[in-house]
Amino acid sequence: MDRRFFIKNTALLTLAGLGSGLTLSARAAATPDEIRLDYAYYSPTSLVLKHFGWLEEQVKSSGIKVKWTLSQGSNRALEYLSANSIDFGSTAGLAAVLSRANGNPIKSVYVYSRPEWTALLVPKDSPIKTVADLKGKKIAATKGTDPYLFLLRTLKVNGLKKSDVEIVHLQHADGRAALESGRIDAWAGLDPHMASSELQAGSRLLYRNVAFNTYGFLNVTEDFAKKYPDQVKQVLQAYERARLWILANPREASQIQADEAKISLAVAKVQLNRTDFSNPYIGREHREALQAAAPILLQEDLVKKGTDLNKVINDLIDPSFVQTLAPKKSAT
Repeated sequence: MDRRFFIKNTALLTLAGLGSGLTLSARAAATPDEIRLDYAYYSPTSLVLKHFGWLEEQVKSSGIKVKWTLSQGSNRALEYLSANSIDFGSTAGLAAVLSRANGNPIKSVYVYSRPEWTALLVPKDSPIKTVADLKGKKIAATKGTDPYLFLLRTLKVNGLKKSDVEIVHLQHADGRAALESGRIDAWAGLDPHMASSELQAGSRLLYRNVAFNTYGFLNVTEDFAKKYPDQVKQVLQAYERARLWILANPREASQIQADEAKISLAVAKVQLNRTDFSNPYIGREHREALQAAAPILLQEDLVKKGTDLNKVINDLIDPSFVQTLAPKKSAT
């Protein structure tokens, strides 16, 4: 055999082998070893999905593991996303805007619900009758969450400034405990804690405004979405299975909520009855709602002056993944 022929072909085979190895490496890199998600008592869809293990079932053939982390509020979910402790996090829409505006590189890709999950509550025997009566009072809220932003908007539309009240920063469960023990005068609550306080302690809803409750968004880190778009679609498909199951099985969904959150079935039913699961398709409707709500972030110096919140919202909301779901609905 001609030596030059042998050397040439050996080199070609070596290059081909290297190319094959690179291809295999690229393929391996295109699939994560693990998908990390949060679950939250304020997101019944996440509880149903975790309960049945449908995502685990869906990605098993790819050898991908699934890891769940409990979130106690939007602020915690956003902290986990920012720290790269999770890939997907459940938050309120306006809280996601606040986080993105302050440098957290996330994308909102799905609406897991439109809830009325927050309101202002007072103890059952409180003499407070109107929002105006809260002047000079102590109000608990969890900073960086929908209830906190709900409180700020509520004060503003009722002629009060943040400085007119004393805001006590407590996590949601601690806010409920403080309300029921009389350590505060009012609480910007979050379900299911809010529903539990209503039914079990007789706490009274002082102010409700469903328009001030921003949507429940499923967010993903930009890095994960860029590297693993197929897995983002798989997660949304699994979420869709859970959402449709809730619509078809509300009583069973309430029982799962009750078991996971360790609340009564009656409380879980109250929470689900004021939660709308009808439209998962993130898009124009949600951009417009957030654009109407976002000025409070600038007014309260929660973001840097001069921040272009319309751009922040447009960069946050990504309808491209949800468009792959069926039946399709406009998400422009």
